This record gives sequence, structure tokens and C-alpha cells, in this order.
Amino acid sequence: MKIQILGPGCANCTNLEKNARRAAETLGIQAEFEKITDLDQIMEMGVLRTPGLAVDGRVVQSGKVFSAEELAQALTPYINQRSE
Repeated sequence: MKIQILGPGCANCTNLEKNARRAAETLGIQAEFEKITDLDQIMEMGVLRTPGLAVDGRVVQSGKVFSAEELAQALTPYINQRSE
């Protein structure tokens, strides 16, 4: 699984990445993390408000720093898809 953090590299992006790593660890997910800072690429993915989080290229959430608990809930369906 590839988890992408979308944003210019601000403090909110850093906090979102920390929370996403914590959520992945809590769920026992082995994930590759990638930071996408190119604004054109971020906009092409449909994110107009950063920070954003995508899983395998699909935007899951954007517009605020989500907690590790919120991110764990958002990532759970992707775990289930992989096991099917």
C-alpha cells in the first residue's frame, strides 16, 4: 500500500504524515509513504485544500489535519480490499 501526503510541506502536512504513520502502525499496515509537493500534481488529483491523503493514488481525505484515529477509520476499507 502506498500512502501519499499531498501538500507543500507545511507543518500541517508534517502532522498529517505523523498521524498517518501512527494509524498505519496501529492497524498493522506495511505502507510506503510518499510526499507529493508539486501543486499541479496535487490539483490533478482533485485536492484543492491541503493537506491531503491518498491511498494508492486515490484521495481519501483533504482539507485538514486528521487525527490518527480518523485516519485509521479511513484506511480500514483499503485493508479489507487487499485481503479479498
